Amino acid sequence: MNFSFSDYQSENFFDEMFSQDGQIRPGYEHLKSKFENLTHDDLTNRQLATERALLSMGITFNVYSEGEGTERIMPIDIIPRVLSSAEWEWLEKGLKQRIKALNMFIDDVYNEQNILNDGVVPRELIESSKCFLKPCLGLKPPKGIWCHITGTDLIKGDDGTFMVLEDNLRCPSGVSYMLENRELSKQIFPDVLARTGVRPVSDYPTRLLQMLQHLADRPNPTVAVLTPGIYNSAYFEHSYLAQQMGVELVDTRDLVVSDGYVKMRTTNGLQIVDVIYRRIDDTFMDPDAFNPDSLIGIPGIFEVYKKGRVALANAPGTGVADDKVVYAYVPRIIKYYLNEEAIIPNVKTYICGEEEDFNYVIENISQLVVKEANEAGGYGMLIGPKATEEEHEIFREKIRNNPRNYIAQPTISLSRVPCMVEGHAEGRHVDLRPYILYGDDISVIPGGLTRVALRKGSLVVNSSQGGGGKDTWVLY
Repeated sequence: MNFSFSDYQSENFFDEMFSQDGQIRPGYEHLKSKFENLTHDDLTNRQLATERALLSMGITFNVYSEGEGTERIMPIDIIPRVLSSAEWEWLEKGLKQRIKALNMFIDDVYNEQNILNDGVVPRELIESSKCFLKPCLGLKPPKGIWCHITGTDLIKGDDGTFMVLEDNLRCPSGVSYMLENRELSKQIFPDVLARTGVRPVSDYPTRLLQMLQHLADRPNPTVAVLTPGIYNSAYFEHSYLAQQMGVELVDTRDLVVSDGYVKMRTTNGLQIVDVIYRRIDDTFMDPDAFNPDSLIGIPGIFEVYKKGRVALANAPGTGVADDKVVYAYVPRIIKYYLNEEAIIPNVKTYICGEEEDFNYVIENISQLVVKEANEAGGYGMLIGPKATEEEHEIFREKIRNNPRNYIAQPTISLSRVPCMVEGHAEGRHVDLRPYILYGDDISVIPGGLTRVALRKGSLVVNSSQGGGGKDTWVLY
């Protein structure tokens, strides 16, 4: 029996494939036709083949909090998500605006501090941020770029309009899943991809390498990817990107500071490294400059960086703009530096460090999502409507003890896209993480990682919390 969407229910959520009256949205027509020409067995087999391919390619991530073993594949749903050309052009323009302003903000915070002196962003907010690194004061990174690689998380609410949920400017992960999702789509639906007119993402490693090379001042610079090691949750991605770019994957054992340069141990002796794409948190990068207990950093690398003898992407200190409380000020940051209104709106955000917002959050915590300022991966978070009264009280106490460390947002009914669930289509909530590269220009990769809350009714899309992924098709 052939697969059918006829019994699919949008359940009063904004559905990206079907309108409320059940009409197919533009861009999904070829996909719907293809699926309905396949049997349930065909689709089940294709889904299983996808999962086998992920395992055989070693596309896994580590989960530290579970006892049954650390490695897992990230589940991939085979029904892609489609974005129109007009929608993408608006997103692209808005993301470029946001990254340009955030880069100016980071540079200002570590140098002139005009935005703090003018009171647009409270000085105490920045100086109390865990990610504000005093050793970076006065830094001028190569070409004036701080945030070279950004993964900005976007969501759609009830009206189908994109909003920024958070900015990820330290070590944004997931791009390897974006690339492999597309390779799997080519294998599963090559005819639909061609007929639908989908923009490619496969040139990302080339564009990443060109951006990294742009940071160096000499021709044919030596580039390396710095990983914390094989036990890091994103180690597969580190090795994958190094291999795709054709550069070395290195860890603390491979690099040494010698004669004022960062050098890589090779079979032919030490070789100068010009650019390092680091996948190590700022404070673990150099035990001499930051955390003296770090066993995965390279002693002295920060001094070499300050002297302009090695380029680091992203620049140390970039995480100050990753703080979820700073996020609430980004529309003001855009207005301050660019004299423009934010193109893509933020989600309404309550800053617990401000008295009025603090009182509102304490009183209405059961309706809100509460987040810690510097946590990621779905950790340090309370989803009020799904939590118990005991959990509400625990978070109230946390907020009272350290209000600066928390923000709260309304619980948004994320948009949904159909997913394959036991042979038929069911709606699941999604977000989108596009990847933005900042080199000689700011470029947004046409697609990104669509993350899916695979558990029925769940709003948590993080892979470490049971989420999965989808291929994202941006149309010409």
